[in-house]
Amino acid sequence: MSFKPLHDRIAVERVAEEEKTKGGIIIPDTAKEKPSEGKVIAVGPGARSKDGKVTPLDVKVGDRILFGKWSGTEVTIDGSKILIMQESDVLGIVTAGKK
Repeated sequence: MSFKPLHDRIAVERVAEEEKTKGGIIIPDTAKEKPSEGKVIAVGPGARSKDGKVTPLDVKVGDRILFGKWSGTEVTIDGSKILIMQESDVLGIVTAGKK
């Protein structure tokens, strides 16, 4: 993919959720909600303040993030569906195994 977000925007690829519950019940496609977890695939340079300084983003390419249900704009680039959102739409970064 050749896409570079501007300012404080990021490009996110949704992460597919499990297709069955812990009890083994398979969830049909019509009952599934879009996942609110994704992988950051591109980031902009950062937000620009009033005095012209660029503040770098806290998220980076490869981070797994959680975002709101209605966050971002879904677009198709090179046949892949991605979300473009501002960093402020990110609820948090998912870290595995850290306490």
